[in-house]
Amino acid sequence: MTSSSAVDLRLDRMRGSTPPRNHDARSIAALTTNPGCARRAVLDAAGADKGEIARYLGQSMPFGQSQFAITRGNAFETLVKNDGCAQLYGLLRDRLGLPVAESSYADLEEVGGNVSREVRYTRTKQLLKRAVEGEGTLFDHPLLRLEVGGHLVYLEPDVIAFRLQDRFHVVEIKSFPVIDGRADPDQVAAAARQSAVYVLALQRMMAELEQPEDLVADQVVLVCPENFSNRPTATLVDVRPQLSVIRRQLRRMRRIEELLDALPEDLSFELDENLSQSLTRVQARYAPACMSTCDLAFFCRSEARACGATEVLGRQLGDQLGGLTRIEDALALADGGLTPPEGLEEIAAELREARRLLAELRA
Repeated sequence: MTSSSAVDLRLDRMRGSTPPRNHDARSIAALTTNPGCARRAVLDAAGADKGEIARYLGQSMPFGQSQFAITRGNAFETLVKNDGCAQLYGLLRDRLGLPVAESSYADLEEVGGNVSREVRYTRTKQLLKRAVEGEGTLFDHPLLRLEVGGHLVYLEPDVIAFRLQDRFHVVEIKSFPVIDGRADPDQVAAAARQSAVYVLALQRMMAELEQPEDLVADQVVLVCPENFSNRPTATLVDVRPQLSVIRRQLRRMRRIEELLDALPEDLSFELDENLSQSLTRVQARYAPACMSTCDLAFFCRSEARACGATEVLGRQLGDQLGGLTRIEDALALADGGLTPPEGLEEIAAELREARRLLAELRA
């Protein structure tokens, strides 16, 4: 049995009797928000359903869009794509100044009535090969795929791939507004992470076609409603930072055997009375940002609070505390009741100074 097969079998055993959860662009993008968390890496590599685990433990997260938001998003996407994406063409020409020549349009949501993922992926690949040779511009609902933890994941952008200025561009359509030229930075960041997943998958398809990956632009076209209307506006968003993090995390998941070596052979995430204890045997790296991206955030936060971990203070403050991992130790250094370990003298001095200033403010 090859090493890869042995790892796959072990991950299947760890997942237990629960069917594997398929990744999508949103879940892959979420990997970038906490790439140092071993718990998340192992669970995702095993295909464990973190949402189901959280529900079983009574720690479920209130994720998901409201039905109103979903309906609004679908209506805006339909508006942008009406009449063969006429409005989108106009945005690319007029708003972004991109030279869009006479072009063709292909909807890949089905192929001759066949909605099979394999058939749609093959057709997408065929059309993109023609586009590399100069045929075709716009592709609606292309189906891409990406290897995640040794498994191929199919990705269906609700967006479009263009070839403009000899490069393919991913277009992401979102329903959050751009008001006076500004959009909510958290929503833009989330859209950039998700778009970067599509960009990476499109780059991998170019590699399969024996074409250079830089045929895919590392800038995506983000289309949103302008101000308080349904009139769309577009901007280019650089996703190079997000691409770098996603690549790094996916490489880490390919080396999952290194994480497994440190775990007990009988470790299982079966939904039973041992689940909570099993989770705590895999090191987590909780941060407040996990609350918006990971189904297990409530569980990991409770764990971090119980042991007084500095992680609950936030990533930025936790990093400033250097090698200190317990709030109790940080407070003892601030009070002068603990001799600073070697290399933490400067941090200890800063903590004592912060304690002194706080005392002055309270006086």
